[in-house]
Amino acid sequence: MGSSDAIATWQILNTLVPYGLLWWLAVRTLAQGSWWLLLPVLALMVLFLARVFSLMHDCSHYSLFRNRHTNRWVGFLLGIVAGIPQLPWSRGHAFHHRHNGNWERYKGPSALVSVDTYAGYSDGGKAFYRWLRHPLMLFPGGFFYLVIKPRVELLAGLGGFLPHAWRQLRQSPRPSWAQIVASHDSRWWHSPEEGRDLLLNNLAVVGSWLLLSSWIGAKAFWLIYSPVMACGAAIFICIFFVQHNFPGSYAHSNHNWNAMDGAMEGTSDLELPAVLNWFSADIGCHAIHHLCEAIPNYRLQACQRRNAHLLRGVKRLRLRDIPSCFDYILWDERGGRLTTVASQPAS
Repeated sequence: MGSSDAIATWQILNTLVPYGLLWWLAVRTLAQGSWWLLLPVLALMVLFLARVFSLMHDCSHYSLFRNRHTNRWVGFLLGIVAGIPQLPWSRGHAFHHRHNGNWERYKGPSALVSVDTYAGYSDGGKAFYRWLRHPLMLFPGGFFYLVIKPRVELLAGLGGFLPHAWRQLRQSPRPSWAQIVASHDSRWWHSPEEGRDLLLNNLAVVGSWLLLSSWIGAKAFWLIYSPVMACGAAIFICIFFVQHNFPGSYAHSNHNWNAMDGAMEGTSDLELPAVLNWFSADIGCHAIHHLCEAIPNYRLQACQRRNAHLLRGVKRLRLRDIPSCFDYILWDERGGRLTTVASQPAS
């Protein structure tokens, strides 16, 4: 679990500096109309964005740097680059870690339903459910997840907060803003600190959109930004999905759920080529990560090797196994497992 500030700083530099240079190169190639060169540049930007998100993930577990506050503020910076408020995201991710394998409490990244619930849907409802969870939906879903959802959440949250603030100002002679914020119970953030993180992230992200659009032109900006964000999000959502949705995955309810079984049987280790391990910050070593989230990414492979004899029961997936994982989109509550639509009796 030993964090190293030197290694962490080097990881931040070898991620953000190349990502910034690739932005410059993408702008130049687009201005020159060199589409043949732009596509590989965008592909590299997608991979570096996935690494940005992976390092933000480490900061959310306070494991990248030794100091908690350093993790917090570096995580906030990485959240701006990735377009997502880091603190609210980390709260939701921590909930996943606490309840992994308990599909009554946590239904995965695509909100899976039980076999019985699915059976009660109309034919159109079933088709819509399957369509939303098709692998190709990772791309529009990824764009929504990073680009649209955080802005909608802020607007929705402010829609509830501003009337509350107005009522407090009218009712109290001199209420402080701290009191107003603390007295507001929002469904869009779970603490005043999360609300501030959501607000500041949106101000920084939207401000960067406006700044870059004024510098290179709105059309050029969105031609680069949109595919990078959509594909980058698709990659890490895909990785997260297959590390918890796979044949034989542990999927129990509250009454018989076990945290250790959830970590060992409800996660998969993803065997990736070395270059993809680097871009994903070794998150393929996922079971050991769930057993101890305080291990920084640069220690995961060593920890996995050291404990290999204890991890023999963990499901191991290769790249060729990924497509089949997207068939497991139903929770068989009675069987305590995930299952496929094809295995259900015809209605």
